Amino acid sequence: MIFASDNWAGAAPQVMEALARANEEPAPAYGGDALTRRVEARIAEIFERDCAVFFVATGGAANGLALSVLTPPYGMILCHEESHIQMDECGGPEFFTGGAKLLPVAGRAAKLTPDAVRAALAGFPHRPPHGAPAAVLSLTQASECGTLYSARELMDLCAVARENALAVHMDGARFANAVAASGASPAELSWKAGVDVLCFGGTKNGCLAAEAVVFFDPEKAADFEFRRKRAGHLWSKMRFIAAQFDAYLADGLWLDLATRANAMAGRLAGGLSAIDGVEIAYPAEINEVFAIFPDGVADRLRAAGATFYPWVTPGDPAGGRMQRLIASFGTTGEDVDAFLALVREMTQR
Repeated sequence: MIFASDNWAGAAPQVMEALARANEEPAPAYGGDALTRRVEARIAEIFERDCAVFFVATGGAANGLALSVLTPPYGMILCHEESHIQMDECGGPEFFTGGAKLLPVAGRAAKLTPDAVRAALAGFPHRPPHGAPAAVLSLTQASECGTLYSARELMDLCAVARENALAVHMDGARFANAVAASGASPAELSWKAGVDVLCFGGTKNGCLAAEAVVFFDPEKAADFEFRRKRAGHLWSKMRFIAAQFDAYLADGLWLDLATRANAMAGRLAGGLSAIDGVEIAYPAEINEVFAIFPDGVADRLRAAGATFYPWVTPGDPAGGRMQRLIASFGTTGEDVDAFLALVREMTQR
C-alpha cells in the first residue's frame, strides 16, 4: 500500500533491458553516440517539429537550466505558488539563473489563469532600474495538484505571455500523464499552444534518471550546452540516459505506463469518494489523489502500514488536513483495493 510517490517505483523492465543493451558495446562519450542522436530524432517526431534536445539526470536540473536560458539574472519568473520550482527545488532556479526572482501566483488546484497572470504583472509595473523585469511564465503540466491544463487553457496563458514579451517554460515532470489523460497530442500540449521549452520527464514514469530539455526553437537553446556542462549534467556516458528514452518512447510505452498509473489513481479516487467522511480535494485527472480523511484516520492508516504524505502548501484549502496519494505504473488494483478496505475499516471505528 505504497502511495508515497511515483519516484518510489522502480524502472520499467523495458528500460532496464535497454540499459543492458547499451552496456554491451563501447560508444562515443558525451552524447556523440548514435543512440543519443536517434532518440533526439524520435523526440522531434513525437513533437512534430525540429527541436533541440538535451538530456539531464534530474528534473530540478532540467527546470533550473531551462530557465537560465530564458531569463537574465535580474529577471522575474511568474509561477504558481504551489509549483515545484517554488516549493520543492531548494532555490535551484534562483541558483541556475544567477538570481532571477520567482513571483508566486495563486490559483485554484495549482493552475494559473490569464486573469491571475495579468493581475500579477500589473502589480509589478515596468520600473527600471528598480523592478525586476518579467521574463518568463512557468507552467506545470500536469499541475502539482494532479490537474490538467487543456490545450485551450495553455493557448490562452501563452497568449498573455506573448502580450507581455515573456518566454514560456513548462515543467513536464508528469507530462506523459497529462498527454495520456487529455487525449491531446504532445505538440498540442506544448509548442502549438505557445510553449518555448519543455522539461520532458521520464524518471517518474518508468525511467531511472532521465529527463529531456526540449527547445522547440533550436535557436532559443542559445548556450544551453555550456550551461549543462558547467552544472555537471553533461553525462560522459550519455547513452545510458538515451537508452532509457529509447525504450520509454518505443511503441508508446511512455503513454501505456502513464495510462496505467492514471487508471489506478482514478480507481483510488473513486473508491475513496464513496467512503463516508472522506473528501477528494481536487479532480484526480492524472495519477495523483488529494484526500481529506476524518480526524485521526490518516495516522491510523500509516500505523497500519500504508505510505503516503501530508500535503501542506500556500494554497491549502484544508488547513493542513490534506493528504497526497500517488499511483505509479507499478501500482496494482490489488494495492488499491487493499488500501480502500483499510480506509473503510479505519473510518468505521
